[in-house]
Amino acid sequence: MRKFTFRYGSGEVTAELDESRILGVLRGNETPALADIPGALEKALENPVDSRPLRELAAGARRIALVVSDMSRFWMRQDRVVPPLLDCLRRWGAKDEDITILIACGTHAGGDERELRTLVTDAVYDRVRVVNHDCRAGDLAFLGTTPHGTPVYVNRIAAEADLVICLGACVHHVMAGFGGGRKSILPGISGLETIRHNHAFALDPETLRSNPRIGNGKLADNPLNEDMCEAAAMMPNLFMINLVMNAEMELAAIIAGDRHTSWEAACREADRIFRVPVPRKADAVITSCGGYPKDMSLYQGTKTIDNVESGLKPGGTLILIIEARDGGGAPEYFDWIRDWTAGTIEKRLREHFTVPGYIFFLNCEQAQRYRIFLLTRLKPETVAPMGLRAFSDMDELLKAAGLEGKSLYVIPNGSTVIPDPGEDEHA
Repeated sequence: MRKFTFRYGSGEVTAELDESRILGVLRGNETPALADIPGALEKALENPVDSRPLRELAAGARRIALVVSDMSRFWMRQDRVVPPLLDCLRRWGAKDEDITILIACGTHAGGDERELRTLVTDAVYDRVRVVNHDCRAGDLAFLGTTPHGTPVYVNRIAAEADLVICLGACVHHVMAGFGGGRKSILPGISGLETIRHNHAFALDPETLRSNPRIGNGKLADNPLNEDMCEAAAMMPNLFMINLVMNAEMELAAIIAGDRHTSWEAACREADRIFRVPVPRKADAVITSCGGYPKDMSLYQGTKTIDNVESGLKPGGTLILIIEARDGGGAPEYFDWIRDWTAGTIEKRLREHFTVPGYIFFLNCEQAQRYRIFLLTRLKPETVAPMGLRAFSDMDELLKAAGLEGKSLYVIPNGSTVIPDPGEDEHA
């Protein structure tokens, strides 16, 4: 037997596992963290992909909007990048009063002053205007309609800026293929109607299931991704700064430039780091979301399932270590249990699609494909209708999971690992 340690909330938990049954401990491909973040940032800004240097784009810009992800993505440590970015802009002639930092909340509620100070640092917050995006605001700017039929409403501060700089991190995403890049615009600073229309592409138009055209790493022919790219293309004066994390959630690369090609380069780098070849699929996987804020809620933390299920046999056992201190996350997440149990979820999703509603449905889909056991703060009766089993004690969970004789992958941080069994899909 061997003890393994996993991040759980702001702390850690251990699990004792039969080492003879472990096919591998998957940690992503080793990539060093950037030793000099300000230096790497300035190099990326001076040598962008398919774009003039940011120094030239910023020259003469009277209104600059810096779009930064919200607290749910603080694992990218925006606070280490925003200050040196503003230092560069100031050296290139921008004044503090010319800059507005716009927090890309999507449909999330905006953070309070404490959270905003955490995101951008006290020094920045005290000098530069910081604003939460509100997807329900009455003064959103209309940019047009995408070829996919999505009406694009965005935050007016960005729409009227002379320069829009988006700072985001590129990771795998179950709906959009990859996060980051154009997601800073849609859903980041878009209106609720825009977000709902776009995210509705996550459903198969013919039957109640997730759209087979979406998924982790899927970009080509993914209608949700294509629509996001079309929306971002409508935003004038756009410059992307893409962050790529290593498997230890440390900043490993900064790639800046054109809204699309610089982000595609970041996608390739993220895929290189996170995608790990494995010999075959296993009977069971035990993994953590990587601790807080990755495991703050089911809404956020179950993205780990999307990552690791490629290494799990159909009907296999998945043990997910997810504190979920914020419960379901979005207030409406657990409200969808009524429709799930009543058989009305398809009708409601198609008529009143919401992102939390879809993520809830996706989690129920996953519970039909696998035996899913959660180590969590959530009460067992809360998630039982979804087909999930919740435990607060690791020993009790392992006993109930019955791993004896089962092949197993141990993935300490499932938010940064994509097991890749290659062509051996049925092993």
